[in-house]
Amino acid sequence: MTRRTKRSRRTRDAQQGLPLSPHIRRTLPFFDVLEEDQLVSLEAQVDWIVQDVGITFRDDPSALALWKKAGARVEGEVVRAPADWIRHLCAQAPREFTQLARNRERSATIGGEHQVFAPIYGAPFVRDLEKGRRYGDFEAFENLVRLTAMLPSLHHGGLVICEPCDIPVSKRHLDMLYAHMTLSDKPHLGAITEMSRAQDSIEMAEIVFGKAVMAEHCVIMGNVNTNSPLLVDKVVTEAARVYSSRGQGLVVVPFILSGAMGPVSTAASIAQAMAEAMVVCAYVQLLRPGAPFVLGNFLSSMSLKSGAPTFGMPEPVVSNYVIGQLARRVGLPLRCGGSLTASKIEDAQAAYESADSMHSTMLAGGNYILHAAGWLEGGLCTGFEKLVMDADRLGSYQKILGQGLDTSEEAFARDAYSEVEAGGHFLGSAHTMRHYEKAFYEPALSDSENVESWEEKGSKDTRQRAFQRWNSLLAQYEPPPMDVAMREALRDYVTRRKQELPDAWY
Repeated sequence: MTRRTKRSRRTRDAQQGLPLSPHIRRTLPFFDVLEEDQLVSLEAQVDWIVQDVGITFRDDPSALALWKKAGARVEGEVVRAPADWIRHLCAQAPREFTQLARNRERSATIGGEHQVFAPIYGAPFVRDLEKGRRYGDFEAFENLVRLTAMLPSLHHGGLVICEPCDIPVSKRHLDMLYAHMTLSDKPHLGAITEMSRAQDSIEMAEIVFGKAVMAEHCVIMGNVNTNSPLLVDKVVTEAARVYSSRGQGLVVVPFILSGAMGPVSTAASIAQAMAEAMVVCAYVQLLRPGAPFVLGNFLSSMSLKSGAPTFGMPEPVVSNYVIGQLARRVGLPLRCGGSLTASKIEDAQAAYESADSMHSTMLAGGNYILHAAGWLEGGLCTGFEKLVMDADRLGSYQKILGQGLDTSEEAFARDAYSEVEAGGHFLGSAHTMRHYEKAFYEPALSDSENVESWEEKGSKDTRQRAFQRWNSLLAQYEPPPMDVAMREALRDYVTRRKQELPDAWY
């Protein structure tokens, strides 16, 4: 197959009607669903949790010492603090910031009116039409990085697009980081599961960007979960010390299934999520005032019969809208989940659950959307077909958010009416010829032809077309250029660290 050049790929993406941008600057207003009195009630609940209930900081005496020195009330491992002080500390974090990419044209702005889409994170399994469901391995991981690098509606690489289960747990973060840094030139996340792995991430980022650039800019972020309900463990506080103390970004996400890690009430779970994330943001600002922070939200309902999480349901959809309002009021960038589904394959259930989840995230104003593409099986599985199917829809969302409705003089096409007679058509008009390449978004996977044409091409359904698309993309893949000395320095670092670390599989 003939390889396409970088220029030809950009031309193809432009012909889909996509803005070629490393993030979305939305023109669509935010969808605010609550009145002021409802917001005030929710914020009062947040303040009550912060001041009276408290957040436990476990297994990290240095974190407790920092809180105590700053003036918080620390009893055992429980931290309580005046809510107005916590909000004051949160206000020190930037409302928006830019994460630099190795290719500066792909640097992503997070916060404010910007939205950034990133793929699924953390799935131990992968699935495709040819090989079926299986444990993720490094070959699958590298191919997913390549696909993410090529899909224009994915602006950020994430990190664990799938777990490379054929590499020891103690070492796989090194290979994953190396793959992101060499196979893609989009921004990505670093490791967080142990303090040493976070430190490896920072040191490898320093090889790519240099100490001076890192001192002034965010070039890497860590994504961590609180241990809901109301518990912050040392994975979070140690990651904060590594990333935030160097001025790098930290995304902190309460993972709450209402009825399990939060009360069986959407309003209570929303307030709990805000309290947990805001207290960690305050901790980050005590470490380094002004350090970039993203307030995370992963609220889901669950089946109270089986305990299984459910996605695309009305309760988490509403929570997305409300968290968006609350995050803007506290002045923090927001992370939401994306194209979420409990379905095992790319079927109708996956389509409607993912669409409802992602559409609410889009309208709510999520600034950094992890799991925007590829999510299956409640997050246990990354689907190759699902990745490109979701990315196709993200392109549509990107055009809605970033372009809205053009009401310029050119958009009203008055010259075309003087050219086309009543009862005629505009297909060959000068206005159409000026704009036909970018007038409408053209999904790569939808088949809008007549049934005869569809049958002549093999009567393929969307999954089959998606299988063809991701394989075609991989055949066209070209690695982004990289300085040879930088690549060798990264390779030397990975080799040395893997020699120092014993194999560990858990």
